[in-house]
Amino acid sequence: MRRLKAVVVGSVQGVGFRAFVRREASWRGITGYVRNGDDGDSVEVVAEGDESALAALVDALRSGPRFARVDRVETTFSEASNGFRRFSVEM
Repeated sequence: MRRLKAVVVGSVQGVGFRAFVRREASWRGITGYVRNGDDGDSVEVVAEGDESALAALVDALRSGPRFARVDRVETTFSEASNGFRRFSVEM
């Protein structure tokens, strides 16, 4: 189990990006959360799961939902804390 912290930058707020990430993560058995960044141009993802599931999630983050424009995805990996029960959208 690993932990992914990702910051997705671009036109990613107000386009269903957080719901998209929740669906993608939940479908892959990943726990954690997604929330909008304070800057208005980013979304932060903290996710825990097996490495292959997290790699697939990063690929999904790079494409995003239909109306999003992803300019870049910044990722860091660390050991999982196992502190999440499910994947949620935070406000």
